[in-house]
Amino acid sequence: MLIDDLDVSLPQLRCFVAVVDAASLAEAGRRLGMSAASVSKAIVRLEQSAGARLLHRSTHALSLTSEGEALLQPARAVLAAALHFREIAGTASSDGGVGTVRVSASVGFSRAVLAPLLAGFSAAHPGVQVDVRASNDFVSLADEGIDLALRSGPLEGIPGHVQQRWFSFPWIFCAAPDYLARRGTPETIEDLADHDLIGFRNLRTGQVQGWPFRTVDGGSGRLAPAARLIFDDGDSGWQACLAGAGVACTPFYLAQQPLRAGQAIEILRPYRDDPVTVSIIRRDRRLTPRRVTTLIEYLLDHTPLLSDADAPAEGRVVR
Repeated sequence: MLIDDLDVSLPQLRCFVAVVDAASLAEAGRRLGMSAASVSKAIVRLEQSAGARLLHRSTHALSLTSEGEALLQPARAVLAAALHFREIAGTASSDGGVGTVRVSASVGFSRAVLAPLLAGFSAAHPGVQVDVRASNDFVSLADEGIDLALRSGPLEGIPGHVQQRWFSFPWIFCAAPDYLARRGTPETIEDLADHDLIGFRNLRTGQVQGWPFRTVDGGSGRLAPAARLIFDDGDSGWQACLAGAGVACTPFYLAQQPLRAGQAIEILRPYRDDPVTVSIIRRDRRLTPRRVTTLIEYLLDHTPLLSDADAPAEGRVVR
């Protein structure tokens, strides 16, 4: 793509903006699904085309040069215009019923919930490609070119977005049978102080995530787990729990099948907190491509059936 005789490509601009937003080549690469080396090469090619250094690079930090500061907003504008062009073209082509839908969801949720649903969608809609970007961070839909995000918890106050309730699930306390045989079963939240706990570190905050629970008076509490093992990937922590490493607080959608198979046992059931809502989030725009609404409709028609291991299907914890 030639811009005023500069050989500048959209992928180069996308890498430049991603590096600035992430303040890290490695993190930008993770968000874009590229290696840090590939991102770095794209930045170098962009600098060669621009005839100026755009970023100061050091061992510990990245920062914009004055030239980089001047070109950042134009780069964002070009990417926004390209995205708008893609949306209009997608809507105009075959009424938008073909093309790619880019979906953002957390890693564990993508594996346990989304991936099993997409086989049926692909069979029913062969003209639509679904590009899943699994990340535990809530990314900017506009900046990353994401059509839909599937996220749980409170999401109020996100400007320029529309959210639609999909289903709900509880967080539950679990341990493997052999762990409980060795260490005993905790009966109260206070008993967890005498057990090995498995924590999840939120990469965005850097903090170990608290465990929600129902208090004895019916309110909501949050335990700061003194974790013996800490993972920044919830699915890895859950696998450690299944291996007998300790007690975990996990979303029900990860635990459902292992509970039914007897690989895990729910403990502290009276302390289950209120279910958490999963929402389908899209940008608030005048023209939503048909392929995007087709996927939304399919997800709403195929709400995950979350039920307790010992409960009939009609007792599922969904809307």
